[in-house]
Formats: sequence, structure tokens, C-alpha cells
Amino acid sequence: MNNNYIEEKSFAKKDFTKESFQKGEYENCTFQDCDLSNCDLSGCTFIGCSFSSCNVSLAKITNSAFQEVKFNACKLMGVHFENCNTFLLSVHFDHCTLNLSSFYKLNLRRSSFRDCALQEVDFTEADLSGRSFDNCDLTGAIFENSNLEKTDFRSAHNYTIDPELNRMKKARFSIPGVAGLLRKYGIEIE
Repeated sequence: MNNNYIEEKSFAKKDFTKESFQKGEYENCTFQDCDLSNCDLSGCTFIGCSFSSCNVSLAKITNSAFQEVKFNACKLMGVHFENCNTFLLSVHFDHCTLNLSSFYKLNLRRSSFRDCALQEVDFTEADLSGRSFDNCDLTGAIFENSNLEKTDFRSAHNYTIDPELNRMKKARFSIPGVAGLLRKYGIEIE
């Protein structure tokens, strides 16, 4: 077990692909313009941290904890969040690119997505009840056996969701977006 504890420290323009990332517990730390792509962040804990304009694509996060962590304008492509520690999981994504990432079987009721690219993201069996996908691109995103009750898709676009395969009571959609619920039937809506 790693006992490094880093509190209220700022990391700016660090390239952790060239210098090693110190494993440990990070509390109220900020990461600005850092490159963490392909880094092994496994076993790290992030509490109240913020990441701005960082590249975290393909990072390994096995047993990593994310509690009240904010990502703003970050690139997180191909990140497998289902491998992280789910205790008190709370992540907030604003203007991020999360294409090809996975949230398989995760409880995301304490998380948020705003102005994000979520193309081909796996939300299979995830609990997204009561969440909003504010202005998010969900092209090719997978929703299967997901809890989408009271989820707000009104400003989301490019989604395809099968109502027969998901819990969707009181989910909210805009009129143009309803076509994404009928796509499997091959119905043409004009």
C-alpha cells in the first residue's frame, strides 16, 4: 500500500509520460495542462481534485478512487472507469472528450456530464437515474440494461436507446431526439 499523501498542491504543464507519476492520495489538488496519457494511476485516490485541459487518455485506473473530482476540457479517451474503486464515486465532466471509454455497471448518480463527446461510450448496466446529458454527443454510446429513470436527454444528441432494454420511467427527451428511441424499428420520421 502506498502511503504518499499530497494535499492542496498544483501541478501545471507536467508531462507524466516522461516523468513518473507519484502514487498516493491526492486531496484538493489541481492538475492544469498535464499529460497523463497511458499513465498507470492504479491504486491512487483523488478527493476534491480538479483536472483542467489535461490528457488522461488510456490511463490505467484499476482500484483508483475518484471522489468529487472535476474534469474540465480534458481528453479521457479509452479510460475504463469500471475498473476504479466505486466507493463514493463522484466524477464531473465538463467540455470533455470521453470517446471509447467505459462506465460498465457503475453507479453514476453522483456524477455529471456537460458539453461532452461521449461517442461509443459503454454505459451498459450503469445507473444514470436522475442525471442529465447536457448538450452531449452520444453517437454510438451503448445503453443496455441501464437505469435511465428520470435521466434528462433533452439537449443530448445522436443517441440510440432501446426502451425495451433499459429502465426509462420518466426519462426526458426533446421531440427531435425521440427518433433515437425508434431507430431499431427502421421508422422514417420527417
